[in-house]
Amino acid sequence: QVRLVESGGGLVQAGGSLRVSCTASGHTFSKHATGWFRQAPGKEREFVAAITWSGGVTYYGDSVKGRFTISRDNAKNTVYLQMNTLKPEDTAVYYCATHADFTDCSGYGCYDGDWYDYWGQGTQVTVSS
Repeated sequence: QVRLVESGGGLVQAGGSLRVSCTASGHTFSKHATGWFRQAPGKEREFVAAITWSGGVTYYGDSVKGRFTISRDNAKNTVYLQMNTLKPEDTAVYYCATHADFTDCSGYGCYDGDWYDYWGQGTQVTVSS
C-alpha cells in the first residue's frame, strides 16, 4: 500500500523561506514521477512543480518559477520543495502526488493532477504579510 506523507509546513513571513518534504512508503520516488500541488481556500488546485524519474527533469508553475525548487533524495526516498521569497499568495495546503507505474511525464503532462495516482494528506503553508 502506497502512503505519502508531507511535512515541514508552517507559518512564515513574506520574503522568507520554507522547505516541505514528502516521504513515501510502499513506493520508490526514483522510479516514479512526482509533483507538488497546492490548494488555497475557495480556489482550484494548482500545479506547483514536478520532477520526472528518468532524467530528473523539473517543471514549475508560472507563479513559482524562479522561487521554488523541487528535488529528490533517492537515498532517503524523499521529495522536497524548497520555497524561497514566499508571498502571501503562496498560502495554501501543499500536496505531493506521484504516478503509479513507470510511465514518465513530460511537459504539460506533468502539470495534470489527474495523471497522478497517489496523494498525500497535505501540509499547510501560511505566509503572513
